Amino acid sequence: MIGSSALMILSILLQQRGASLGAGFGGSGELYTTRRGIDKNLFDATIVLAVLFVGSILAGLLLG
Repeated sequence: MIGSSALMILSILLQQRGASLGAGFGGSGELYTTRRGIDKNLFDATIVLAVLFVGSILAGLLLG
């Protein structure tokens, strides 16, 4: 659980910030951006790590 959480934090911090928070509320900037290359792979890996993290928490609760 600690390993998956550390990897997930690292993958979140490595991601580039495409759109600022103000873009979601009507400010200037693009809200929807297309991910390409390593950015897309890192985004997909972050999703997988998040699922593994939640799965390990649920497994710990059910089996522990």
